[in-house]
Amino acid sequence: MTSSRDTNARVIPLARPTWLHQSVWPFVTSGLEVDDSVLAVTDVGRGPVLLLVHAGTWSFIWRDLIARLSSDFRCICFDAPGNGRTRDAAGAVISLEKASRAVTGVIEQLELEDVTLVAHDLGGLAGVAGAARTPERIRGIVGMNALGWKPTGAALRTMLAVIGNGFTRELDVLAGFVPRLTTTSFGVGRHLDGASRRAFFTGMDTRGRRAFHNYIRDARRCDALYDEIARALAGPFSGLPLLTIFGERNDPFGFQQQWRALFPNVRQVVVPKGNHFPMCDAPDLVAETIRSWHRDCVAPRNRISLQPVPTI
Repeated sequence: MTSSRDTNARVIPLARPTWLHQSVWPFVTSGLEVDDSVLAVTDVGRGPVLLLVHAGTWSFIWRDLIARLSSDFRCICFDAPGNGRTRDAAGAVISLEKASRAVTGVIEQLELEDVTLVAHDLGGLAGVAGAARTPERIRGIVGMNALGWKPTGAALRTMLAVIGNGFTRELDVLAGFVPRLTTTSFGVGRHLDGASRRAFFTGMDTRGRRAFHNYIRDARRCDALYDEIARALAGPFSGLPLLTIFGERNDPFGFQQQWRALFPNVRQVVVPKGNHFPMCDAPDLVAETIRSWHRDCVAPRNRISLQPVPTI
């Protein structure tokens, strides 16, 4: 995060860990205090703001997208509480509500305006809820393999119950099967070299693995957050431009159709042969899709918002 940002936020220097070489993460990351966490925040580029939100793994998932979009956009991502390089107070409870407060904190402390929320997976829940507390700052939403409602249906809730189970969590802490699977081509690894795979895996340490499963568990029970999200999508966010980008091979619960039911004018893109991380499977395609959609649908709204109010 550069020092030239003119905000009142208290930015804390973060030392680069030895395992995260600049060749695999070519960005400066700083700390930002929100609640009882010091969020690891990366702030790159100039232009309209893209706030990239995820909860479960860490910011490495956005690397290739940032590299392609930071010439035209100010790209901001952060590690959610419990994930990656973010540091939390001892005994901190990991929940989607806490992740949503992190979203709100980043927006408010960095004094972000005209924000496009770019959310992946459970970042759709944390992102929409967090952004809904500052609705006047939000200009558009991008959902990538994301949901924005209470999970329903036996198959989806069973999957969340199995992955969010305490036994599954502690088994993963020992064996690391989630980060190992996520580094494959099914996850983020389709275009990663060996050094990048090792860095991503290291960033999902035992603490991060526990947080991943705790977020999944919380998705079954955070009803107050779902009420907040529903009010936002039906209220101040209902007229926003929406873009959804899903991998062709990873929409088993029909989330794209559910987004269309909420936003009939949504622009929807399917990444051929894509899996759960479309921005990693096809970063060029995803970057150009966001760039063209923003130019066509979001930028005109920004220009309208900047026009002076005529006096009588």
